[in-house]
Amino acid sequence: MLYGKEHVARYQETDGAEGHDWNGTVTLLLTTTGRRTGKERTTPLIYQLDGDAHVIVASKGGDDDHPLWYKNIQANPEVKVQVKGDKFTARARTATPEERPALWSKMTAVWPDYDEYQTKTNREIPVVVLERV
Repeated sequence: MLYGKEHVARYQETDGAEGHDWNGTVTLLLTTTGRRTGKERTTPLIYQLDGDAHVIVASKGGDDDHPLWYKNIQANPEVKVQVKGDKFTARARTATPEERPALWSKMTAVWPDYDEYQTKTNREIPVVVLERV
Protein backbone atom coordinates (compact mmCIF):
# COMPACT_ATOMS: atom_id res chain seq x y z
CA MET A 1 0.00 0.00 0.00
CA LEU A 2 1.27 3.46 -0.89
CA TYR A 3 1.88 6.19 1.71
CA GLY A 4 3.30 9.71 1.80
CA LYS A 5 5.93 10.72 -0.75
CA GLU A 6 5.85 7.31 -2.46
CA HIS A 7 2.07 7.64 -2.90
CA VAL A 8 2.47 11.09 -4.46
CA ALA A 9 5.28 9.96 -6.77
CA ARG A 10 3.50 6.85 -8.07
CA TYR A 11 0.24 8.79 -8.54
CA GLN A 12 2.00 11.51 -10.53
CA GLU A 13 4.08 9.06 -12.61
CA THR A 14 1.04 6.97 -13.59
CA ASP A 15 -1.69 9.65 -13.76
CA GLY A 16 -3.38 7.94 -10.86
CA ALA A 17 -3.36 4.41 -12.32
CA GLU A 18 -1.43 3.67 -9.13
CA GLY A 19 -2.61 5.58 -6.09
CA HIS A 20 -6.08 6.81 -7.05
CA ASP A 21 -7.73 3.64 -5.77
CA TRP A 22 -6.37 3.26 -2.25
CA ASN A 23 -7.34 1.01 0.64
CA GLY A 24 -10.93 0.59 -0.54
CA THR A 25 -11.51 4.24 -1.35
CA VAL A 26 -10.22 6.93 -3.75
CA THR A 27 -7.64 9.67 -3.40
CA LEU A 28 -6.65 12.89 -5.11
CA LEU A 29 -3.46 14.90 -4.88
CA LEU A 30 -3.75 18.33 -3.28
CA THR A 31 -0.92 20.82 -3.82
CA THR A 32 -0.84 23.83 -1.53
CA THR A 33 1.61 26.70 -1.20
CA GLY A 34 3.42 26.79 2.13
CA ARG A 35 2.24 29.77 4.15
CA ARG A 36 5.74 30.35 5.52
CA THR A 37 8.07 28.86 2.90
CA GLY A 38 6.14 29.62 -0.28
CA LYS A 39 7.06 26.10 -1.45
CA GLU A 40 4.53 23.78 -3.03
CA ARG A 41 3.55 20.73 -0.96
CA THR A 42 1.55 17.81 -2.34
CA THR A 43 -0.58 15.54 -0.18
CA PRO A 44 -2.68 12.50 -1.14
CA LEU A 45 -6.16 12.76 0.39
CA ILE A 46 -9.35 10.72 0.35
CA TYR A 47 -12.09 12.53 -1.55
CA GLN A 48 -15.68 12.32 -2.67
CA LEU A 49 -17.60 14.34 -5.22
CA ASP A 50 -20.41 16.67 -4.24
CA GLY A 51 -21.82 17.90 -7.52
CA ASP A 52 -18.82 19.34 -9.38
CA ALA A 53 -16.82 19.93 -6.20
CA HIS A 54 -14.32 17.58 -4.57
CA VAL A 55 -14.66 17.16 -0.81
CA ILE A 56 -11.76 16.31 1.53
CA VAL A 57 -11.33 16.14 5.31
CA ALA A 58 -8.63 17.84 7.41
CA SER A 59 -8.46 15.05 9.98
CA LYS A 60 -4.73 14.52 10.68
CA GLY A 61 -5.82 11.27 12.32
CA GLY A 62 -7.62 13.12 15.11
CA ASP A 63 -4.62 15.20 16.16
CA ASP A 64 -5.39 18.33 18.19
CA ASP A 65 -3.78 20.53 15.53
CA HIS A 66 -4.89 21.01 11.94
CA PRO A 67 -2.80 19.41 9.19
CA LEU A 68 -0.28 21.72 7.55
CA TRP A 69 -2.10 21.58 4.22
CA TYR A 70 -5.22 22.98 5.92
CA LYS A 71 -3.25 25.82 7.47
CA ASN A 72 -1.80 26.52 4.03
CA ILE A 73 -5.24 26.78 2.38
CA GLN A 74 -6.39 29.14 5.11
CA ALA A 75 -3.52 31.44 4.12
CA ASN A 76 -3.85 30.82 0.36
CA PRO A 77 -6.99 29.04 -0.86
CA GLU A 78 -5.80 28.67 -4.45
CA VAL A 79 -4.65 25.06 -4.83
CA LYS A 80 -3.74 22.54 -7.50
CA VAL A 81 -5.63 19.26 -7.66
CA GLN A 82 -4.97 16.04 -9.53
CA VAL A 83 -7.65 13.38 -9.89
CA LYS A 84 -6.25 10.54 -11.96
CA GLY A 85 -4.93 12.35 -15.08
CA ASP A 86 -7.12 15.43 -14.58
CA LYS A 87 -5.03 18.34 -13.23
CA PHE A 88 -6.73 21.62 -12.39
CA THR A 89 -6.66 24.71 -10.22
CA ALA A 90 -9.26 24.97 -7.48
CA ARG A 91 -10.33 27.28 -4.71
CA ALA A 92 -10.45 25.59 -1.31
CA ARG A 93 -12.92 26.59 1.36
CA THR A 94 -14.12 25.15 4.63
CA ALA A 95 -17.65 23.79 4.43
CA THR A 96 -20.25 26.02 6.04
CA PRO A 97 -21.99 24.85 9.23
CA GLU A 98 -25.06 24.15 7.09
CA GLU A 99 -23.11 22.04 4.55
CA ARG A 100 -20.90 20.17 6.97
CA PRO A 101 -23.29 17.47 8.34
CA ALA A 102 -24.21 16.09 4.91
CA LEU A 103 -20.62 16.29 3.65
CA TRP A 104 -19.29 14.68 6.83
CA SER A 105 -21.74 11.80 6.36
CA LYS A 106 -20.65 11.42 2.75
CA MET A 107 -17.01 11.20 3.81
CA THR A 108 -17.53 8.83 6.75
CA ALA A 109 -19.47 6.52 4.44
CA VAL A 110 -16.22 5.88 2.54
CA TRP A 111 -13.79 6.27 5.46
CA PRO A 112 -15.53 5.46 8.78
CA ASP A 113 -12.32 6.17 10.72
CA TYR A 114 -13.12 9.90 10.43
CA ASP A 115 -15.75 9.41 13.16
CA GLU A 116 -13.12 7.82 15.40
CA TYR A 117 -10.67 10.63 14.64
CA GLN A 118 -13.29 13.18 15.75
CA THR A 119 -13.55 11.48 19.16
CA LYS A 120 -9.78 11.91 19.69
CA THR A 121 -9.79 15.70 19.47
CA ASN A 122 -11.67 18.70 20.82
CA ARG A 123 -11.38 20.57 17.51
CA GLU A 124 -14.12 20.18 14.95
CA ILE A 125 -12.41 18.44 12.06
CA PRO A 126 -12.86 20.66 9.01
CA VAL A 127 -14.50 19.43 5.84
CA VAL A 128 -13.03 21.20 2.82
CA VAL A 129 -14.70 21.87 -0.52
CA LEU A 130 -12.49 22.19 -3.59
CA GLU A 131 -14.20 24.18 -6.35
CA ARG A 132 -12.62 24.10 -9.79
CA VAL A 133 -11.59 27.56 -11.02
